Amino acid sequence: MAIVLDGMGSDQYPEPEVTGALTAAEELQEEIILVGQQELLEPRLKAANTKGLPVRIVHAPDVLEMGEKAVESARKKPNNSMAIGLDLVKSGEARAFVTAGNTGAAMFNGLRKLGRIKGVQRPALTAMFPVMTGYTVVLDIGANADCRPNFLQQFAVMGSIYAQKALGVENPRIGLLSNGEEAGKGNQLIKDTYHLMEEIGLNFIGNVEAKELFAGHADVVVTDGFTGNVLLKTSESVAKMLLTVLKEELMASTRTKMGAFLAKPAFGKVKKMLDPSEVGAAPLLGIDGLVFVGHGRSDAHAIHSALRAAHVAANNNLLEALRENIQSRFETTPENE
Repeated sequence: MAIVLDGMGSDQYPEPEVTGALTAAEELQEEIILVGQQELLEPRLKAANTKGLPVRIVHAPDVLEMGEKAVESARKKPNNSMAIGLDLVKSGEARAFVTAGNTGAAMFNGLRKLGRIKGVQRPALTAMFPVMTGYTVVLDIGANADCRPNFLQQFAVMGSIYAQKALGVENPRIGLLSNGEEAGKGNQLIKDTYHLMEEIGLNFIGNVEAKELFAGHADVVVTDGFTGNVLLKTSESVAKMLLTVLKEELMASTRTKMGAFLAKPAFGKVKKMLDPSEVGAAPLLGIDGLVFVGHGRSDAHAIHSALRAAHVAANNNLLEALRENIQSRFETTPENE
C-alpha cells in the first residue's frame, strides 16, 4: 500500500515535500505518492532520489494556496492536489493522506471525497501537546469554533481511541478543559457536556485546567475548536518566547556561554520536546479515511514526521477502531449521518 502526500501543501512547496517523502519512504519502507504539478515535482524528485526509493508522482494541475478562501478555492479548482490525493485514498490505492496545506481546504475536500464516519456529527482536528509525562491528545484545535455538548462527547470517544492507537495508552484518562476543576465550573457548554461525559463509559476524570494539562494529568483533553485553537497558538508562542529569551540570556556573556555549553544536552532535549515538527501533523478524526494536516511552515523533518504518524495510524487500524466505537456508542439518526 501507499501514503499520499500533498506535494503542493507547505509554504515552501515542493522542496520540503520531496525531501520529506524520500526520507519517509526509506525509513517506513512504504510507497509515498506525491500529488501535485508534475512539472515542478518531477525534476526535483529525479535529482534527489539517488537511491531509487518508492516515491512516485500523480499529476494534479491545480494548487490551493494558503491565503485563498478554502471552500471557494476548492470548488473553483476541482483538480487540486488535495482532491486528487483524497481520490487515491477513496479508491483504495492509498491508505492515508497527508497535507501541510490549508486546514479548511483539507476539511472541505476530506468531507466531500470521503465523508464522515457513520454516526459522527463533526470531525475534530487533533493535536499532540508535549507535557511533563510525554504527550496529551487535545481536540478540537480548530475545526469547529462553535460546538454543542454532544459534539464534545464524540470528540472524547475519538480522542480516547487515538490515544490508544498513537500513544499506546490502554485506558486513557479523559479531561474536559475548563477554568476550574470542580464539576460546576465553566461556561454553559462545559457544564452541559460534563454530565454527558459521565454517561459515555470512558475513563472521565472531570474538568482539567491548563496546568493539569501540561502536568500530564490527562491523556486526552476535550474542548471546542475556538478554545482549542487559542490554547494551541498561545502554547506555541509562549514556548518560542521562552526559548528565545533563554538563548539570548545564555549568550550574553562568556560565563553564561560556558554554562550553556555544559547544559547543551539538556537544552537540546527541551527544544526537541517543544518542536512541533517532531509530531508533524494532526489527524482530522471523524473523516471516513485517514487525513493528517500539518503546519504550513512545515520543513522536511515535519513532513517526514507527518508521514510517520499516518503510517503508524494505518498500521494500528485507527480508522477501523473509530468506526467500531462510534457506531457502537451512538445511535445513527438522520441528524448525525
